[in-house]
Amino acid sequence: MADLSVNIAGVEFKNPVIPASGVFGYGHEYEEFYPLSKLGGIATKGTTGQLRPGNPAPRIAETPMGMLNSVGLQNPGIDTFIERELPYLMSKDTVIIANIAGSTAEECAEVAAKLDETDVHMIELNISCPNVKHGGAAFGVSCEGAAGVTEMVRKATKKPLIVKLSPNVTDIAAIAKSVEAAGADCLSLINTLLGMRIDINTRRPVLRNNCGGMSGPAVFPIAVRMVWQVCNAVKIPVIGMGGISSGRDAIEMMMAGASAVQVGAAIITDPFAPVKIINEMNEILDNWEKSNIRDIIGSVKPW
Repeated sequence: MADLSVNIAGVEFKNPVIPASGVFGYGHEYEEFYPLSKLGGIATKGTTGQLRPGNPAPRIAETPMGMLNSVGLQNPGIDTFIERELPYLMSKDTVIIANIAGSTAEECAEVAAKLDETDVHMIELNISCPNVKHGGAAFGVSCEGAAGVTEMVRKATKKPLIVKLSPNVTDIAAIAKSVEAAGADCLSLINTLLGMRIDINTRRPVLRNNCGGMSGPAVFPIAVRMVWQVCNAVKIPVIGMGGISSGRDAIEMMMAGASAVQVGAAIITDPFAPVKIINEMNEILDNWEKSNIRDIIGSVKPW
């Protein structure tokens, strides 16, 4: 068995596989299938300052090799999360990453300040969600917006800060550098790509919100490219995500430079996907006679 442990911004992960925010909830349902301690970490459902009901249904739809979603950050609010969900998560012997979002930079900072008083291991700031009508993508599509909200949240917490980037931009590396300069300890990417489908019989979009975030295997090559570009532009660690559905995908993403990976859409079709990915990574490294996962990080050899 290879050593799969990685260190990200001073936090030790037993392995680099993390269920992504939004698909895993708070882990309750998945614990019926396997101990959550098998995971490298858990990125919680995005949490805002107040309760959000989310967008009206239909808000999830299949696409070839992927899915569209416009759930809209449905969550119980930060106070309920800290009171009811966080104690349960912190007992599971894995790294807990609290994903946060807000309609304003001030809301994001307020949520981060409340988490700063808890034992949560890391905070992941979502500046890229395309599913809400206020905030979200507005922060992540410009260097100024991304840096501004990052700086405000950085001042509100001493926790290791991950900033989750949007792929719906023209220059992902420039935005990554602006977020690094504003105080981020780590970056995660990519969030979903903005997409749309239309029911030709009703002539209406398949999602009630008209547009939604596209994820799944179809976006994987885009994610690998963006992770590689960002890893070559910044000095802080990167967590890669976007269409990862196998151990081979995870290793490919880490070869592009990612220090860890998040798994999203794959869990919708197979709740065992994160554990299978961990096992497959071990098998591949054993076949290669590699004893340490860290040896493959950034090992791609561009032509």
